[in-house]
Amino acid sequence: MKEAKTQATVHVGIDSLWKCLSKDLLSILPQVTPNLVQNAEIIEGDGGLGSILLLTFGPDVPKMKYQKEKIVELNESLHQIGLQVIEGGHLDLGFTFYKVSNQLTTISEKQTLVDVMVAYECETEETVLPSETTASALAWIKGLENYLLSTDTL
Repeated sequence: MKEAKTQATVHVGIDSLWKCLSKDLLSILPQVTPNLVQNAEIIEGDGGLGSILLLTFGPDVPKMKYQKEKIVELNESLHQIGLQVIEGGHLDLGFTFYKVSNQLTTISEKQTLVDVMVAYECETEETVLPSETTASALAWIKGLENYLLSTDTL
């Protein structure tokens, strides 16, 4: 198993950020990054562990049209969520396993550290796509930070 990792510090409290990454993810994702994800919906489950999500990608993701992801990690107390691709997307590009995990850690009342890890296996020596995923994840986190700072949801 190979990994790509990155992290970012955001100026948003952990509770607001966690709510967006876990409970409100599907409604906020297309609002914050419409060029990456045009639509997101639950197609199986209640949004908790084991639920399956369908993501329809936008114009900034030309190699992929859609991707089904399963919530394989969801730990409220550790503020950790992991989504594994189960159909389409990365699996259509030669990957046999692809999972993105986010771990939130409190720095202060209005600051949170976000660790992003992409775990993957592939049939080829693909090295670009996991780093593009971490870059997209950082863009999403920064977009989410801007969204939260511009609304009264803090």
